[in-house]
Amino acid sequence: MPEITITDTDQRRAEDQILDVREDFEVVEGMIPGALHIPMGELGARLDELDRTRPVIVVCRSGNRSSRVADALTDAGFTADTMAGGMSAWQRAGLPV
Repeated sequence: MPEITITDTDQRRAEDQILDVREDFEVVEGMIPGALHIPMGELGARLDELDRTRPVIVVCRSGNRSSRVADALTDAGFTADTMAGGMSAWQRAGLPV
């Protein structure tokens, strides 16, 4: 599974899908603008909410869950990357939430 930087994510977020797989209590701290929130445990039942024709950048708090989800999405036929460092790195960099 390819891992991309927060800078790459910021540059690609207008064209790619950003999928935030954190839990509800985590997203109250902020999300990347335009991201789709589907908690990791609900993804299997909600795959139809993703566009298979557009790349997906998967985001979690630190990058661990997102790497597992990106692998699963790739196995399901999506083009998927994970954002290195997760939302912790995104917010430390002062990027928009």
